[in-house]
Amino acid sequence: MKRVIIGTCVMLAVAMSLCAAGKKKGTVRYLNFKPEVAAVYEELAAAYEKETGVKVIVETAANNTYESTLTAKMATKQAPTLFQINGPVGYANWKDYCADLSKTEIYKHLSDKSLAITDKGKVYGIPYVVEGYGIIYNKAITDKYFALSSRGTSFKSMDEINSFAKLKELCDDMQANASLLGIKGVFASTSLKAGEDWRWQTHLANLPVYYEFKNNKVDLTSKATHQIKFQYGSNFKNIFDLYTTDSVVDKRNLGVKTVDQSMAEFALEEAAMVQNGNWAWGQIAGVTGNKVKAENVKYLPIYTGVSGEASQGLCIGTENFYCINKKASKADQQATADFIYWLYSSPTGKKYVTTKLGFIAPFDTFAESEKPSDPLAKEILSYMSKKGITSVSWNFTLFPSQTFKDNFGADLLQYCQGSKDWSTVSANVVKNWKTEWELVDE
Repeated sequence: MKRVIIGTCVMLAVAMSLCAAGKKKGTVRYLNFKPEVAAVYEELAAAYEKETGVKVIVETAANNTYESTLTAKMATKQAPTLFQINGPVGYANWKDYCADLSKTEIYKHLSDKSLAITDKGKVYGIPYVVEGYGIIYNKAITDKYFALSSRGTSFKSMDEINSFAKLKELCDDMQANASLLGIKGVFASTSLKAGEDWRWQTHLANLPVYYEFKNNKVDLTSKATHQIKFQYGSNFKNIFDLYTTDSVVDKRNLGVKTVDQSMAEFALEEAAMVQNGNWAWGQIAGVTGNKVKAENVKYLPIYTGVSGEASQGLCIGTENFYCINKKASKADQQATADFIYWLYSSPTGKKYVTTKLGFIAPFDTFAESEKPSDPLAKEILSYMSKKGITSVSWNFTLFPSQTFKDNFGADLLQYCQGSKDWSTVSANVVKNWKTEWELVDE
């Protein structure tokens, strides 16, 4: 009897080991978008395999060939299990390959779930790095204003500024008190030199487009985006006029101003505010003679007077969304989901994300000590975690062409110089948007 029991135990042990050996761990195949970080991803793959035993194969598309490379790879037996799309348009092209990520661990930990690519209540693309922009302000100067006994407003801190009406009241009075504050103007110069106007013809123009598409419930993956009414054009005009009036320079001279000059004006405390993205901290800190301390660099949303804007956050977005190939095996899909979660939750993965990839990661898995240290990145993360605040998504990825942007920028300059009225600028936005999309659709 003892021999039978021993024999049975041995057989069971062998059977269990065979089952374990036969259970597939899955393989991850990642088609990387950026050649400049290919070596980092290859390091990551080796580190992950060492920790988990799961193979991660990294392939990298050459510059400007991602879509064609992805198309070619998807037709092979070695199709990527992990790939990326650039937003709603990318999803429209690849939705037949995008698995639903609603129940994945990485989605559960996405700080601002409004940033994900969704369709009919399901999640198909998860942002893995974000950037943001808004109105950067120097807290040392605004605090100096709030301490003025002669100020013409009742505001006591920037926490009270949550609408365009309040922002305009504040800035107009700060401009009136510019000499007491030791500044030339509230806003750094609005750079409208050709090629330097992207903060307005793209980033600022995103606001009216975002609200038009959002409030009209436009399907961002459809051709309904190929025409706009510019119905929030007056809101764009609100903030643009404020930028160019409460400024360090006469609006008629903005055609020679560059972004670098604008950032230098802010860095040298000639201006209290400037619109730009989190990448601007390097520009500010790098200006010779910079006077702005990191702890005084703060963000304010770009308020334009839209109804309900008190709950508006910064313009936060990305053109980088992870997708899992739903045509891969279940084992490979799970292995891929596990790899993404490891990358943004394990000590090893998070170290790579923050120190080697240099990402602002939009997940709540990072302790304070693991987050980026620059002040504007901190502000981005802070706004993303504020309850009741909704980030403005990057709908400028839906703009029809660079020609459209350049034409808009040129019109804005002529508007500032007095040679073109706002109604003409607004009509041109509508006309040129449609014309440029028609060229694409032919």
